[in-house]
Amino acid sequence: MIQSTMQDFPLSITSLFQHGRRIHADSQVITWTEDGPKTATFAEVADRADQLAAALSRLGIGAGDRVGTFCWNNQHHLEAYLAVPCMGAVLHTLNIRLFPEQLAYVINHAEDKVIIVDGSLIPLLAKVAHELTTVEHIIVVGEGDGAQLGDTLDYEELLAAEQPGFSYPEVDERAAAAMCYTSGTTGNPKGVAYSHRSTYLHSFGIASAQAMAFSQHDRLLLIVPMFHANAWGMPYAGWSVGADLVMPQQFLQAGPLAEIIELTRPTYSGAVPTVLNDILHNRPDADLGSLRQIVCGGSAVPRSLIEGFDETFGVPVVQAWGMTETSPLAAIAHVPRGTAAANAMEWRVRTGRPMPGVEIRICDEAGAELPWDGQAQGEIEIRGPWITGSYYLEPTDEKFHDGWLRTGDVGTMEPNGFIQISDRAKDVIKSGGEWISSVDLENTLMGHPDVREAAVVGIPDDRWDERPLACVVPAEGKVPDPADLRAYLEDKVAKWWLPERWATIEEVPKTSVGKFDKKVLRRRYADGELEVTECD
Repeated sequence: MIQSTMQDFPLSITSLFQHGRRIHADSQVITWTEDGPKTATFAEVADRADQLAAALSRLGIGAGDRVGTFCWNNQHHLEAYLAVPCMGAVLHTLNIRLFPEQLAYVINHAEDKVIIVDGSLIPLLAKVAHELTTVEHIIVVGEGDGAQLGDTLDYEELLAAEQPGFSYPEVDERAAAAMCYTSGTTGNPKGVAYSHRSTYLHSFGIASAQAMAFSQHDRLLLIVPMFHANAWGMPYAGWSVGADLVMPQQFLQAGPLAEIIELTRPTYSGAVPTVLNDILHNRPDADLGSLRQIVCGGSAVPRSLIEGFDETFGVPVVQAWGMTETSPLAAIAHVPRGTAAANAMEWRVRTGRPMPGVEIRICDEAGAELPWDGQAQGEIEIRGPWITGSYYLEPTDEKFHDGWLRTGDVGTMEPNGFIQISDRAKDVIKSGGEWISSVDLENTLMGHPDVREAAVVGIPDDRWDERPLACVVPAEGKVPDPADLRAYLEDKVAKWWLPERWATIEEVPKTSVGKFDKKVLRRRYADGELEVTECD
């Protein structure tokens, strides 16, 4: 065998960090505040990251120690994104939307030694402060009543005591760089530790033309929370290519987002369907013309949303798929080469094709691999250099199959590699021995003008074992009629899919990362809390 003569250069976040600060020193980080935008260059942010690393070192943080962040999307959070992993510690982004008991669990399970908290979020952290067993220091950013947390340190005072020019260690590329926990819809959340290597490769993967295709000429609006799978990897990828980063902090409603877009003129963004639906329905007058593309994921993207952004704003929405365990981007729905314009939408509404470096297969209940014929339906399994091989300190063998991650998503694969997810395994409706896709029913229902959102769950049925219950959120000023909605579905789905039971709800309950929380709807139905109308 001929030995390679290539240099064995570690794939680390440190190299991404140093490249961005040197090559793209003039690129900007723009944080939105109540007083308007606050701007800093990459060079200035990098210097402050040096100072943060020095301050954390002075507090006793060393290799492998976990540093939690309880923050919005802003410059301070980005400074931690850069400083913590580059100094050899592990960044643990804490989900501000977790229930208190889950928040305390993940902090203690990860054994965080320091938490950096935005002043506005102190009341949320204070609810669990007395339960934290490993936290030695809490650092407060900005204004807030730190007394609720006991003794705290001031972020700016810590940085002011240090100088730029921190000497970063050489880290093992396979060492943990960051941690995220799953949303924990059932049981306790599970930790996923991303390595320097996996983050490095994921960053280049999503910046490539096969994924998001951004560069130094772009300005990225980071709507996806930095506590949710590292904002889909966009902060690291954007920093490495020199794209400006626009941070909206807590201003994530349609009104302020429209203003941020109109004033900062981003060219690219990413968001969950709920946020984009909010903009589409509440700010259809917004000027989104600077955006060349928005990537959307976190849950299935309705056709009506993609078409709505095309028609209202002239902005293409591209569906992407992944999960905390996949860093998260694994597949993206770019239209295949040679597709006629009239047929493009049929591919855009699908889940997507795997990114280079990611392998995907579907398996039946016995674990046998199924064909890519667009018909065979099974659980999606995935592997690759940025896919987790285990959960942190968790013996969860049932989630892995011969080195592949079992995603819990059920779907089909086309011969060209396009995935179509039909449901989560735990949400699929088994009626008379046949599967009904709750996702397909939901997306079709959300195309009706009287429906703002729809969630479909399986409920017990004496004859068929399970039947679909359609829960709809009315569009503003509308009163959806179940008979009309059922008639609307008749030529769009199989006849035996048509729901006989309907409920009107004020909003679809959602998880901490914005996904439909169907277990809440099933519980509300079981407890008799939903007013159900029969229609057949």
